Amino acid sequence: MENKKIEILSTISLTEEQIKKIQSVDEAIRLDVNRAKDAAKLPDETWNKTEILLTSGNYLPTREKVPNLRWIHNSYAGVDTIIEDPLLKAEGIVTTSSSGVMISQMGEYIIMALLMLGHKMPRMIKAQKQKQWIEERYQTLQPKELRGSTVGIVGYGSIGREVARQLYPYGTTVLAAKRDVMHPEDKGYTPEGLGDPKGNYFHRLYPIEALQGMLKDCDFVVITLPQTAETENLFNKEMFNAMKPGSYLVNVSRGPLVNEPALIEALSSGHLGGAVLDVFHEEPLPSISPLWEQPNLIITPHISAFSPKMMDQVVDLFVENLKRYLKGEKLYNQVDVEQGY
Repeated sequence: MENKKIEILSTISLTEEQIKKIQSVDEAIRLDVNRAKDAAKLPDETWNKTEILLTSGNYLPTREKVPNLRWIHNSYAGVDTIIEDPLLKAEGIVTTSSSGVMISQMGEYIIMALLMLGHKMPRMIKAQKQKQWIEERYQTLQPKELRGSTVGIVGYGSIGREVARQLYPYGTTVLAAKRDVMHPEDKGYTPEGLGDPKGNYFHRLYPIEALQGMLKDCDFVVITLPQTAETENLFNKEMFNAMKPGSYLVNVSRGPLVNEPALIEALSSGHLGGAVLDVFHEEPLPSISPLWEQPNLIITPHISAFSPKMMDQVVDLFVENLKRYLKGEKLYNQVDVEQGY
């Protein structure tokens, strides 16, 4: 590859520092950062020469338009919005995701959510709005502390592993469920010092098929699964009934994994003690959604992965993979179109 130019097209705006970091990998790199709002309007000559595409998935061209394309990197961890695009199935093209990139901030968000639920924060926020001092506070505000509690992580990928790592100092029992329990280690991209690449932070590992058996022992349940045909509507009425009475739910993955009417029923009946949702079936969440009215539910607008360092983290992963690409090595986070992630 020393004698040929490596044409990279980024349809994501990059800072000068990020551009320099990518270009410094090899002198053969030619990086075109096109800040056009509509990537579909890029000239054919730009697409024709592109070998590597760095994108947020807002637009993917046809295979005919990109005859030299060999690698697509998606700036998001989830690829559910582009997984059906024919380009991902085209011969000679590898697609990678940004799984593992945003795990630090998402881990912190989840710890925050667990603490808020366990310490009855929704009830106290409501009282504050009503300018009410909770007289029966010693009865109604008894906390469920993380120390001594059991947290179930549904989906032990990069996010779930970072949650387990951050939970470790709390003295929490961590149960985890994943598709392939025969391989507890993680060979995907993990920033140094984060996550659980060797599988050291869980106490028991369950196959997804045994999820209901795991849920009955959990004080808190965190959903970090990718959205696929198999995971959609996974948390339905039957699954909520299997959860421990008074337990709490946090979902930061994708909205369609949770049956929202079934969740509302579980919250309204008191079977669940509360929930935090960062993702929804429809986003933005419509003002008419009954979810807004649930007193023991905290709603956030799909921001668990947000960080001022987010794009720097994406570029760090992209650079690591770019080095591997130039050496002919296997890339981190290759997407399996059949599995859906």
